[in-house]
Amino acid sequence: MANRERNKKILLELVKQPDNSRCADCGAPEPDWASYKLGIFVCLNCSGVHRSLSSHVKSIRLDFWEDKLVEFMKSNGNASAQVYYETAVPPYYYRPQQQDCNVLREQWIRAKYERKEFIGETNTCDFLGFITGFYEGMLWKKGKESTQFLKRKFVLSEREFTLSYYNKEDESKGPKAVISIKDLNATFQPEKIGHPHGLQITYQDGNRTRNLYVYHETSQEIVTWYIAIRAARYAYLKTAYPTGSDDELVPMITRNYLKEGYMEKTGPTQTESFKKRWFILDSQNRKLFYFKGQLDAEELGAIFIGTESKGYSVKECVPTNARGNKWKCGLTVETPERRFVFMCEQEREQREWLEALKKVLSRPMSPQDYTINRRRRRRRTASRGLHETIKAGLSVLESKRQHEEGREDTSCRGA
Repeated sequence: MANRERNKKILLELVKQPDNSRCADCGAPEPDWASYKLGIFVCLNCSGVHRSLSSHVKSIRLDFWEDKLVEFMKSNGNASAQVYYETAVPPYYYRPQQQDCNVLREQWIRAKYERKEFIGETNTCDFLGFITGFYEGMLWKKGKESTQFLKRKFVLSEREFTLSYYNKEDESKGPKAVISIKDLNATFQPEKIGHPHGLQITYQDGNRTRNLYVYHETSQEIVTWYIAIRAARYAYLKTAYPTGSDDELVPMITRNYLKEGYMEKTGPTQTESFKKRWFILDSQNRKLFYFKGQLDAEELGAIFIGTESKGYSVKECVPTNARGNKWKCGLTVETPERRFVFMCEQEREQREWLEALKKVLSRPMSPQDYTINRRRRRRRTASRGLHETIKAGLSVLESKRQHEEGREDTSCRGA
């Protein structure tokens, strides 16, 4: 007869081993569950996915374990499973982390253990339908000016390094937009979009950053799109940086944003009324974007976050002469060109923003960061020049109008 306490002690010793001390699927520390079918230790969240796959999971602390099951766990473990189930994971394939959404976790687990995509006998690109560098399908896309989602056809081309979408299924009229893969990012945003499979696609459109919000009814299809986008981005990066290693290129494929949320923002003189804006901190590109609302398609502006040695700083503040602010927890971002003042609703949000911004400030600038900043300044100068040209033109027109009105008045008096 199995000894309950003895077996529990053995399992608790096994889970302390370095290879077993983190979840086999998402890397969460101190997993409390195990699949006695696969011989792996997993966290609570991943155990739920395994249970749906009939992977026979148990709590290593609360459940009763028979001797033969404990022996099976002793002879296997996370390292052995990884060698078998993750033999041929492509470098662009996303491995979910502890904080990632459930759709990524579920499809990673299904891909590994149910579909066995990475054991070396199948080709993940074949599964994606991306073996020719081409993938297409229908996604639900949010309208630019409305909250309604409409079904649209999307086409991803690795050869052209583009993602296109069509307003109608009839392709003869051409795509509504052709998006370059060069600056494209994709990140899951289920809570923000209001759908468990919600995906945010961000890209550059001229001098502005734009967002697309899409989803698909099935979790496998939306994750397939995500992985296909990552495959195309990886191919582009290999072309753009031919000497770059996977360690250097893989983190650049796609990224989650460091921090998002609402803050109130005032104007350049800090006497303008505060307005509520949605902010996104993209740590990789060192940019703090702001939008009118959290599902807006186009940014209102972007603030480059350099380093302290280059004249950038962030600190807590209590603004004076402020108008219209409903929130009281302030912070300032200093740049060489301007001082920005923001207000947070709660002290917790204020602390989180300060920590996130300081994290970007503390990271040394890369050659790519300097390039991004130079481009930003050139665009700013060009935009300012265009604004001044338009302003001068309007001034000339106004002077002509006043002159003509003066002549007409003189004529009337003469008559």
